[in-house]
Amino acid sequence: MSPGLDSLKRRIAIGYTLYSLAFVLFFTFIATLAVEGIEEHLVNNRLRDVEKWAAPRSTAGLPVEMPAGLSFHRGADIPRSLRGLPGGLQEKDVDGVGLHILAGTDGQGDYVVVDHTSDYEKVEILVYSMFATSFVGFLAFSWFLGGYVARRLVTPVEELAAAVKNGAAELPLQDRNDELGTLSRAFAAHTDELRAVLERERFFTGDVSHELRSPLTVIMGAAEVLMANGGAPAQQATAERIYRAAQDAAGCVNVLLLLARAPDLAHMDAVDMDSVARREVETYRFLLAARPVKLAYQGGEPFSVRAPRELCSAVIGNLVRNACQYTQHGDIIVRLDGRRVIVEDSGPGLPAAVRAALAGQAAAPPSSASAGTGLGLALVRRICSYLGATLALDDRPGGGSIFTLEFP
Repeated sequence: MSPGLDSLKRRIAIGYTLYSLAFVLFFTFIATLAVEGIEEHLVNNRLRDVEKWAAPRSTAGLPVEMPAGLSFHRGADIPRSLRGLPGGLQEKDVDGVGLHILAGTDGQGDYVVVDHTSDYEKVEILVYSMFATSFVGFLAFSWFLGGYVARRLVTPVEELAAAVKNGAAELPLQDRNDELGTLSRAFAAHTDELRAVLERERFFTGDVSHELRSPLTVIMGAAEVLMANGGAPAQQATAERIYRAAQDAAGCVNVLLLLARAPDLAHMDAVDMDSVARREVETYRFLLAARPVKLAYQGGEPFSVRAPRELCSAVIGNLVRNACQYTQHGDIIVRLDGRRVIVEDSGPGLPAAVRAALAGQAAAPPSSASAGTGLGLALVRRICSYLGATLALDDRPGGGSIFTLEFP
């Protein structure tokens, strides 16, 4: 995995390098003071000592014999290149030779004390070059050392994160006695608890759904008998309502059973979402028979999804049914857009509690008027999670809701 700008490895390496840079800058300051101090002591102080000794002797007319590398000049004896210099210590290059010069004036005129310091300048340059090379090498070493330490620290964390992300049966690092071992064992314990809870929920959902199939089959059979025998219109309408309710419950049971079994989507046949959406629109059109609401399927470019057809029908059908149940006037539009199924309605919108539940937030229990909506959307959310799809809710301009199902 290549480290990005926010990589912990990079941060550790940069931290090491910045620490080393601060150390280098501090040491550079100390070294500069030391080199300049040596120059002050070896060169400048010596020039002042020579001035104190040579100037009086020259004034008195006594011979001035200078050590090697030093010279004293007065008046006309001062070289042309050194005449007219301001008083005090200074450096000057003459014919490529670096000179330290102390210029002064007394009763006999101007004088200069000259130190031919070309050797010292070379030594100074050599010392600074060695310092610079050492500092660059130290910074480079710090960068690589920081990278090495970062890899030793972060690589186990990456291995643990990859194992958790991939759902490994056994997490690494559990046998370590350091903080990483403690973290790995805590992750393993928490993962085992979650797996146990999910297994219990899956078995419970499967068992309950299986037990409900038999009584629902009986109810549907009895309703079919009542509808076949005819009877009064009121009884016929009641039998049809019972049959449709039992049919919806049976469909919900089948969906819950599929979710509990969690079949592998990769081995599923492709389902044409255009035909599914068109069928669900026609299925729930009867809910609008007595209301001034127009239900339209506008289609779009067809696409397919590898998933159980029952789940695709349930996820779209729940949205269409909710829109039909709670829209009192206006229109309901179902259309395809890319790999999205969009359901628009001109209804009253969703209550705050249902919106919060849809967003995965804690909220107060929904009112009785929105309980069916909340249950249907909860099932839609669960199906979307299983299929890898996303469910988005937006407000429709002028009132109403826009639900968008986007499939990967």
